[in-house]
This record gives sequence, C-alpha cells and structure tokens, in this order.
Amino acid sequence: MPKILTKPYWYLRHGETDWNLRGLSQGRTDIPLNSTGLAQAVRAGRIFANMFRKGENPFDRIIASPLSRALVTAEHTRDAIRDSGGPDLPLIIDPELKEVCFGVQEGQPMGEWYDPWIEDGYTPEGAESFATLQARAVGAVNRALQADGTPLFVAHGALFRSLRAGMSLPVNVRLPNAVPLHLTPEVTGWTIRACLPEIAQ
Repeated sequence: MPKILTKPYWYLRHGETDWNLRGLSQGRTDIPLNSTGLAQAVRAGRIFANMFRKGENPFDRIIASPLSRALVTAEHTRDAIRDSGGPDLPLIIDPELKEVCFGVQEGQPMGEWYDPWIEDGYTPEGAESFATLQARAVGAVNRALQADGTPLFVAHGALFRSLRAGMSLPVNVRLPNAVPLHLTPEVTGWTIRACLPEIAQ
C-alpha cells in the first residue's frame, strides 16, 4: 500500500456539520458547517494565528478539499492568520482531497458496514474502496510534500484514516472536528501532536 513521504505536515479536519451531529455518513455529500462547526473553525484559526504571532510559522500554504465543510474551515484559518498580522497564505483547492464516496451509505448511520469497509475489503454499492481512497489521498499528500516548505491539509475524517494507513499507524481511529494536528516522522515512526484549544489565547 502507498506510504506518505517522511516529511512533516499539518492536518485539520473540518468543523462539525448537522450530519456529524446525527452520526450520518457524509462522504461526497456537500453538507455545510453548522453553528458549532463554524465556531470550531474560528477556534482552529485562532490556534494557528497564535502560532504565527509567536513567530513559529508552522506552515507556508493551505491545501483544502473543495467540499464546503473543509473549504470554509480552511478559509477561517487563512483569514485568522492574515487578520492577526500574519502572512496571507495561499489557499489551494485539491479535488483529490475530497472525502471518500460512500455510495448507497451516504446519509445513512455509521453502521456495521464501516469497519469491514476499512479492514476487510468490503465496499458498499457505488462507493470508493478503502484501498482506492488511500491511493488517492496519499498521492495528493505526497505531491504536496515533494515541494519545498510545509503544508496544512484541511480535509476529512475517513480520508485521514487512509493517511494513517499510509503512515503505518492504527487506522480506525476517529478524528475530532477541527483539532489541528502536527505530524512528524521519527526514527521509530510517525508522531501526532494535537494542538488543543486552550493554546489559543
């Protein structure tokens, strides 16, 4: 299976949507952020803006999924950094960072089918296989990592599971909404550091 290049990067899952709140599979369905999700996006932007204010300059560009829940989250991060006196970072939309297509399961509860989709090669009707998702997502990340600098990717939960597979980490781990992650390759494997809200003052 494809592996991620051993270069550090940042990752941010989008803020909450009403379908997240109801435990429904979103996939490619373009569900907008709800009021909680918008607040989470603002909070994540403030966390990053605080890093730039302290001179850390954690990343030099933002690469986002085109689905609105991720793109709006990315825009809040870009705007918060710029409006606090930081750089006006480029925001690049990469269609390859779209969430997986869940086929007939979109809009349905996250049920017993989900673990077999990840672990056993089961693919719902009309859906993208986990292996295909991993190849697409890891390919998109690796293309960005081949360039100089450090990117922030703003995308989705199932997509991040496929990136975990590409880092040889336990795969089926739920990622909270809008919590910034710093991913760093070490001699012993990848480390993930979550930047929690209390960091932002």
